[in-house]
Amino acid sequence: MTKHILRFVGLAGLGALLAGCHALHSMTRACSSDATGYEHATSIAPLRVPPGLDAPDTRSALQIPVLNEPAPPARSSKDPCLEEPPQYEEPKVPRPVPAA
Repeated sequence: MTKHILRFVGLAGLGALLAGCHALHSMTRACSSDATGYEHATSIAPLRVPPGLDAPDTRSALQIPVLNEPAPPARSSKDPCLEEPPQYEEPKVPRPVPAA
């Protein structure tokens, strides 16, 4: 009986610790408007093969198309993070008026 209680208390404490870590992580995470490295990455020069070696077949290599879309709208510091889902509300539907 005592082993079961100690096991339950230990598991409950571990669960509380993990929940606290998650809450702390979500509180310290902030939106970052800084561009990450891949957003401004450029292509590198094609592979140069030393003399005497065969070049790899690149005919079926992935071709990344040019992006011809407008830039996304600017976001202010008051806008919520894009990583978090938006807050949804139930639509307010007028209640039908009973016939008199």
